[in-house]
Amino acid sequence: MSRKVVRSSKFRHVFGQALKADQCYEDIRISQMTWDSNFCTVNPKFVAMIVEASGGGAFLVLPLNKTGRIDMSYPTVCGHTGPVLDIEFCPHNDNIIASSSEDCSVMIWEIPDGGLITPLTDPVVKLDGHSKRVGILSWHPTAHNVLLSAGCDNVVILWNVARGEAMLRMDSVHTDMIYSVCWNRDGSKIVTSCKDKKMRVLDPRKGTVIQEKDKPHEGSRPVRAVFVSEGKILTTGFSRMSERQVALWDMKNFDEPLNLQELDTSSGVLLPFYDPDTGVVYLCGKGDSSIRYFEVTDEAPYVHYLSMYSSKESQKGMGYMPKRGLEVNKCEIARFYKLHERKCEPIVMTVPRKSDLFQEDLYPETIGPEPSVESDEWFDGKDAPPTLISLKDGFATTTKAKVFKVHKSLLKTTTTSAGNPEASSGEVQSLSKEVRDLKQAVEALTKRVSELESHH
Repeated sequence: MSRKVVRSSKFRHVFGQALKADQCYEDIRISQMTWDSNFCTVNPKFVAMIVEASGGGAFLVLPLNKTGRIDMSYPTVCGHTGPVLDIEFCPHNDNIIASSSEDCSVMIWEIPDGGLITPLTDPVVKLDGHSKRVGILSWHPTAHNVLLSAGCDNVVILWNVARGEAMLRMDSVHTDMIYSVCWNRDGSKIVTSCKDKKMRVLDPRKGTVIQEKDKPHEGSRPVRAVFVSEGKILTTGFSRMSERQVALWDMKNFDEPLNLQELDTSSGVLLPFYDPDTGVVYLCGKGDSSIRYFEVTDEAPYVHYLSMYSSKESQKGMGYMPKRGLEVNKCEIARFYKLHERKCEPIVMTVPRKSDLFQEDLYPETIGPEPSVESDEWFDGKDAPPTLISLKDGFATTTKAKVFKVHKSLLKTTTTSAGNPEASSGEVQSLSKEVRDLKQAVEALTKRVSELESHH
């Protein structure tokens, strides 16, 4: 028996570890919606999760350090009139989060630094343009204030968020429900997967199809597609026999996959998370209790199985921390936020190293929070690679000044578009403040009345 030569890789011994109970977020009622999005989004300041909400849609945003039991009365972001289906933090501003809902709208919210003290019902911007529920959101990786949404109307819309307007509608490309949308590294292309069994690479500014692949996976269950290293796309899907598969495609030739592996016969959709710094892709099955991870390299067989993190409880969703939010002094190369029925549990992926010095090879310069191109420039055709930062001295969250400028420009649009262009933004703001104060007063009275009633 010849022993197979084991490929050497610094990621061969990466191991996953769930944090202890006091580092989890407990007593959270995670949304019961059956929808294949992550249900969770995180950044170095906050973790946000879609939660159960009576009569409407809500999500919870917690400061990262607010671990432990979360009080039932903790305020939520609750402006949607239907269940929330997807949420995503803005990559260029840790206080801005987008949400999309069954109510056909997309909303942009600003979260104050310490988290919410009262329920948040008024978005900074509301984006209306879809005719059916909106299940997918994705911020542009390098352009400031550019957001993509995809709805069950089979339409993809690109928004200039600062103006609150739809810049481009792709309404004739997809003939059925869109399963996934992903930007490439500089945001010059997107790849989509669709229920019509096609994977398409699109020019996002023209709305045209550059390439398409019929049936990247033979099965009829949902496919996910993400850009990985230069010019390659990784997909997850199902075989005709309903086995789960992962495949790697070269954009120069879509005829045959570079690699196709069968994994198991579970039914949950595999959510792929790709880390361009390490070349590691993590596959988290919705409803699974494990995370598998692979290294994507330039030499055959291209996709190398590394290992699997297993646990007892299945995941209802998964958040993925940007690189700049990791603890580099602990050789942490990824951190997931796993949603259970009633809690959110961080899972840390670590490369075992003896030294506590900064490990240059694990942490090349990584994507920072500064956009590299403004939205108008990008819509006019300018592409720019991400603005990179070094993690050598750890990374502090963005400074305040930058953050404020964004909101001002955001606020300008919503207040004037609030139905009365003559009203100055000051008036509108003071009116909406009065309305909020009234709402709070009514809530307080209602609470008082029910308390009195319960005593009798």
